[in-house]
Amino acid sequence: MTANASTNAKMDASPSGMQEVENRPKNGADILIKALHDQGVDIVFGYPGGAVLHVYDAMYKNPIRHILTRHEQGAIHAAEGYARVLNKPGVVIATSGPGATNLVTGITDAMIDSIPLVIFTGQVATTVIGSDAFQEADIIGITTPITKHNYQVQDVNDIPRIVKEAFHIANSGRKGPVLIDLPKNISTAIFDEAKANVPDEVYLPGYQPNYKPNYLQIQKAIQAISEAKKPVVLVGAGVLFANACDELVEFVEKYKLPVVTTLLGLGSISGNHELNYGMAGMHGAVVANDAITKSDLLINIGSRFDDRLTGDTSRFAPEAKIIHIDIDPAEIGKNIRTDIPIVADAKEALKALLKNDFKAPDTAEWIDYLNSVRDEYPFWYVEDEKEVLPQQIIEMVHTITNGDAIVTTDVGQHQMWAAQYYLQNHSHQWVTSGGLGTMGFGLPAAIGAQFAKPDKKVISIVGDAGFQMTSQELALLKEFNLPVKVIIINNAALGMVRQWQELFYDSRYSQSLMPVQPDFVKLAEAYGLKGYRIQTIDEAERILAEAINSDEPVVVDCRVKQLENVYPMVPSGKALHEMVGVKKF
Repeated sequence: MTANASTNAKMDASPSGMQEVENRPKNGADILIKALHDQGVDIVFGYPGGAVLHVYDAMYKNPIRHILTRHEQGAIHAAEGYARVLNKPGVVIATSGPGATNLVTGITDAMIDSIPLVIFTGQVATTVIGSDAFQEADIIGITTPITKHNYQVQDVNDIPRIVKEAFHIANSGRKGPVLIDLPKNISTAIFDEAKANVPDEVYLPGYQPNYKPNYLQIQKAIQAISEAKKPVVLVGAGVLFANACDELVEFVEKYKLPVVTTLLGLGSISGNHELNYGMAGMHGAVVANDAITKSDLLINIGSRFDDRLTGDTSRFAPEAKIIHIDIDPAEIGKNIRTDIPIVADAKEALKALLKNDFKAPDTAEWIDYLNSVRDEYPFWYVEDEKEVLPQQIIEMVHTITNGDAIVTTDVGQHQMWAAQYYLQNHSHQWVTSGGLGTMGFGLPAAIGAQFAKPDKKVISIVGDAGFQMTSQELALLKEFNLPVKVIIINNAALGMVRQWQELFYDSRYSQSLMPVQPDFVKLAEAYGLKGYRIQTIDEAERILAEAINSDEPVVVDCRVKQLENVYPMVPSGKALHEMVGVKKF
């Protein structure tokens, strides 16, 4: 993967990072770029504008790799993809006003899914803040509910400290986005190093995440596990963020504990592991939902019990004692009653459980039962002689990639099919929008993931509707020769909306069908990319293999059955055991 020649020339101009400004006083923009270098930032996604021109000028003189997306939404989703696969903060920059507000969807997405980001927004000069100046927006007020923390810089000498704190906050405790708003006159103000106070270690008295579990609560958990007859471990993204996958596998293997995952917890344990019973929730596996419903002990590690997982909370895990391990104390007891709360980092909690060698529960009969349910109620579909099914496409993609690709998705039916049929056998290779359900996420997230992991194969499985929200980012695939494979599950509809209208609104398809679509092959070609179209099942495997095994970026338009539904499904307001679309084999 290579940047274009002009980018390389600019990046090579000053390898030391700050050489060109050594002979003149440094301003706020210079110090900001130096602070990014000090934090080890190697790439920034952004879009320039008037309020950040000084920052972009400093970036030009003191190179740091910048990726110019074609929309600010593309920049922040790319940063999310980058952060998700590397488990470190992604960095975004945008100008004031509309540039900043175009980031709001991505900031919210990162906040609810605990993605570490550090976001820099330009702002009008401090002398005109509050006067409705050109391209002024109160981004601090707008983003206060959707960021972990935010700052507006008032003194140029505070920039190094604020940047250091922002990275610490974003990537510690429950991770999340932190925003720094930089007024234009602060970026031009002269920095006085003597007045800057940058401690060696960040210490914020009001922010002290608890990583170590309470000893007595661990002992209570041990007793509950030892006495359980039908225990289940529920794994969320917190295990991935804590880099605790090895400890998780060791723990469940040692005590023979069955595992189910959330949508965002996929990849924390191999999809092929004998103790992994799959994804639970609205479109989860029958066996996973049955395991939760019939369990007598539910050990939640790093999941926030969101509504798409629980269904009717009053009937969720009705027979189970609940152990909830979470680094965010606000999540414990928020949605589901908790009997044994453990506020801790997932890795530290698992290490504490493993350190205590206790009597394993007898789970043989329970596991035999779950195995029988898994065999009897697999994911299923009925082949169609005339039309291609989306499940078939995703199964083929999994086979061709040997399940070893980074997969990003948009949101909707294709997302659920990808979760069901593309087994995640490795950590940090599943990149999707969970809590917010953001259309347009998939393509830019794949771009960020490919920059993060240039040697990995990246597959972006998207719907035709969501793809059109950020399709302009195809330009980056050409510009940087990013070998991302875009697989469009094209049913000419807002698929999940249409499915709900079919099931719950007597098939009144109000504004969910999209009969007029662009020619996605020609769109790819317009950006200088290779485009393919799949219309029959007979040609599907050959075309997918050629596209996926190529070394270049490609777009594959897969024309699939419009009226195919995602099953099984827990209807809204129902309990996990009230799934529809269940089929016994």
